[in-house]
Amino acid sequence: MSSTRKEQICALLKGIETGDEASVSVVNPNKYIQHNPQTREGGEGLAALFKRLSKSSPRVNIVRVFSDGDYVFGHTEYDFSSSRIGFEVFRFEGDQTVEHWDNIQSRKGPNISGHSMVDGETMATELESTEVNREHVRAFLKDVLIEGQTQKLAHFINAESYTEHNPRLADGLSSLRTALTVKNYEGCLSIQYNTLHKILAEGSFVLSACEGFLAGVNTSFYDLYRVSGGKIVEHWDTTEAIAPRSEWKNENGKF
Repeated sequence: MSSTRKEQICALLKGIETGDEASVSVVNPNKYIQHNPQTREGGEGLAALFKRLSKSSPRVNIVRVFSDGDYVFGHTEYDFSSSRIGFEVFRFEGDQTVEHWDNIQSRKGPNISGHSMVDGETMATELESTEVNREHVRAFLKDVLIEGQTQKLAHFINAESYTEHNPRLADGLSSLRTALTVKNYEGCLSIQYNTLHKILAEGSFVLSACEGFLAGVNTSFYDLYRVSGGKIVEHWDTTEAIAPRSEWKNENGKF
């Protein structure tokens, strides 16, 4: 079931290139809940979006795709009028998807360590450790990112082999520690995670969806972690400002 659903989502996302309305057949239009504030509800809304996007000759590359129960989540490259990186999350009921979340930002980098926003390991391992890895990342999010206990970084992250794909950061703990402790002129943290909304996992890969503030702007943080030997060894992310409610095309909220 999970491999079939992954294939269906890959076909759906590739439909952005062609504008083929048939690519959205995996979407149940009667139940579909859309959490992208800029997209209308239902399969019909997606079909119209795909048709509009296809006119700009876009390219879509699904770099990684994983599943967790009724969820399929992917890490994608989009080349529209500009290059973007995104995370896509779909919830299934039976053979069709009924709910969708995403988080997309402009592509930047490579970072000072030479890593792009998408390169690195792609295949999930340690499948038997899915729940252990999920809880390890959950504790990291709570203790370090939300509560600010940066002294615990080495407890959660393998300092000797940590690979960082954030375009503003470098490998190792020093760059991350600095980013998490920088304050603005008002004395507030520049990066502030407040709420964990969702955490999904398959084996060594764990994706979190959090809400907080980046440079004072209400922001959605999607972070993908690779865990090996009980510690985080690799990290990718996207950040996206949450649009004002007055600009939403549906009423479901970002999360």
